[in-house]
Amino acid sequence: MKNDLHHYIEIVDGVRSGKPCIAGTRISVADVAMMYLRMGQSLEEIAGKYELPLAAVYMAMAFYFEHRQEIDKRTAEAEAFAEAERIKQPSLLQEKLSAARGYA
Repeated sequence: MKNDLHHYIEIVDGVRSGKPCIAGTRISVADVAMMYLRMGQSLEEIAGKYELPLAAVYMAMAFYFEHRQEIDKRTAEAEAFAEAERIKQPSLLQEKLSAARGYA
């Protein structure tokens, strides 16, 4: 039996900033890891929700565990950047809601 599982993960310049993704999709390995580890979704749920081969989702998690430190670092940096931007440019909706509630 031939093992062709490596074809499930690809890194393409210009797709999701070069993050490893499930081949042919924009679903990153980090996305799958977050859904599984942080959100508690099963790998079967993830595969079904996005119509992915179950093997691809398992390979995404295998790839994540092999590159965990690098992927977690990149994710933390992206989250920190997003939070900094959120603080610099607060949501207009949140400002309006605060004003309507008398918090401003």
